[in-house]
Amino acid sequence: MSLIQLHDLVKTYETVNALNGLSLEVPKGCLYGLLGPNGAGKTTTLRILSTLLAPDSGEVFIAGLDALKDPRGVRQKIGFVAQEVAIDKILTGRELLQLQGDLYHLRPADRNCRIEDLVERLEMGSWIDRRSGTYSGGMRRRLDLATGLLHQPEILLLDEPTVGLDVESRATIWELLKELKSEKTTVLLSSHYLEEVEALADQIAIIDEGRVIAEGTTQKLKRQLGGDRVTLRVREFSNEIESEQVKKLLEKIDGVTKVVINRAQGFSLNLVVDDENVLSFVREQLNKAEYEIFALAQSRPSLDDVYLQATGRTLMDAELAVAGLRNKKLESKQAMK
Repeated sequence: MSLIQLHDLVKTYETVNALNGLSLEVPKGCLYGLLGPNGAGKTTTLRILSTLLAPDSGEVFIAGLDALKDPRGVRQKIGFVAQEVAIDKILTGRELLQLQGDLYHLRPADRNCRIEDLVERLEMGSWIDRRSGTYSGGMRRRLDLATGLLHQPEILLLDEPTVGLDVESRATIWELLKELKSEKTTVLLSSHYLEEVEALADQIAIIDEGRVIAEGTTQKLKRQLGGDRVTLRVREFSNEIESEQVKKLLEKIDGVTKVVINRAQGFSLNLVVDDENVLSFVREQLNKAEYEIFALAQSRPSLDDVYLQATGRTLMDAELAVAGLRNKKLESKQAMK
């Protein structure tokens, strides 16, 4: 049974197409990961699911309710933890949780019992009664997660819950999410951390340019790739033309099924080979062409390889492309002033 159903969502901000026909189904009791670079459409999707934003077109069903027609009913079933943490700095963490419980009309006894449980599970006991204005980023994120869970929602929506956090806070949140998964709580987790999605999610969807381009379990997506992954570095290229020449050389070798230039890592090359014996021939051809090999690493397919196969670029390359586009827009605006 799918607890979340999205059909052909389209959302445009002025000239930016945030969602381009995105469709997705999240099974009940699943921890589902949305993987993609910043700007892929993850936050827009979660804001639509949380009823904070309406799509230009498409359908949204949550727990059997039409979110576009019955947003109030949907809000009773979801907990939403946004990427940006906004809390009252004057109140203590406990007072903020008590206020949240009152907004959900929880009985005081039930509310306080639930607060104590979350304080323990999120390891907030030593600071929960301090004013929240003194909290670190990790403390604020844990408190924000507690507010999203206080009313025991049927569905928990998390937008980049561990971005920028210290190791301790990230570990605490990961542990809670694993507990929620074992309790069969339905969780939709947005992230651009490959290791986070792989460690936590039962199923994933890769989002790029506002649409789902691959989905399934991590193991299923990896099996679809086949072959070993090879990261190869030759002598420093003087320009991009030279790296393209090496790429074309490798593409002619039998057994090399894919070659991608990784510009984010000094023009290293990512290869897919269908037999490890191909590597000796790769070395031979590069040496013959007088390209000195600096480093060569071989591994089984990873989640980054899945993203690479689906999009033709690594997740890091995608992040850099988005950052470059934003810088160009900023420069353009400044030039117009």
